[in-house]
Amino acid sequence: MAKEGTDHYSEIDEVIAYIHKHIDEPLELSRLANIALYSPFHFTRIFKEKIGLPPLYYVSALRLQKAKDLLLQTNLTIRDIGLEIGQQSLGTFTTRFTERVGVTPSEFRRSAQEADEHFKSLRNLSDWETTYTVLLPGNSTIEGKIYSAVPFDGFILIGLFAKPIPEGLPLYGTLLPSLGYFRFMGVRPGTYYLMATSVSWGMQTKDFLLPYTTLRTRSHAPIIVQPHTPVHYQEVMLHPARQVDPPILVSLPLLMQNFLNLKNQSW
Repeated sequence: MAKEGTDHYSEIDEVIAYIHKHIDEPLELSRLANIALYSPFHFTRIFKEKIGLPPLYYVSALRLQKAKDLLLQTNLTIRDIGLEIGQQSLGTFTTRFTERVGVTPSEFRRSAQEADEHFKSLRNLSDWETTYTVLLPGNSTIEGKIYSAVPFDGFILIGLFAKPIPEGLPLYGTLLPSLGYFRFMGVRPGTYYLMATSVSWGMQTKDFLLPYTTLRTRSHAPIIVQPHTPVHYQEVMLHPARQVDPPILVSLPLLMQNFLNLKNQSW
């Protein structure tokens, strides 16, 4: 099984710890590069090599994660929450949040009750198979096996994303009732990043609305799909959250809802 190459460039770990501690402050590229004692160009290159994302994109992801937290944990207005994360324009904040989380800030704030209902529906689900893929010539199948570094009892959300961060809706995604085999059929040619997280049955609704502690995995190397070319079998390991992991921005309840909608259509 492939091991993620995150053990080198330990100075980037120091920068990430600094980002988390000072997320409410201006974090210019030059400031972050100085902490690592690199030029901005070299710092950006090694940060992206280790984390998979440019440093300022990583910062913006953490700030959107903070916005999710403030939406659920405070009574601040959406405009004030945008200002808290450095977005002067309400429209810009709403657009970016919607693109990267999958729902508007208002919808996310109201989602707790629906999320709990989706969770209960999945708990009672006996058949997790879905039949919704249209097979076309030149498309491929991506399959593999998912493991976990620690035991858990729950389900797994797994998807193929356009970037090495779980944000926006996956280009292909599904839910699995347990560890083990997974398969995406009819995948169009392109570049994808495989990512997954777990939701245990013992979690409270807030735990997956704000998935700080869910197990997760992501591919640093992209999966390249070419016409009429087999894709290597994928083996991935769920692990506890680490500081170097980018936040899970995509709304997990939205993925749960979409999966249940597909189940209803297949019936």
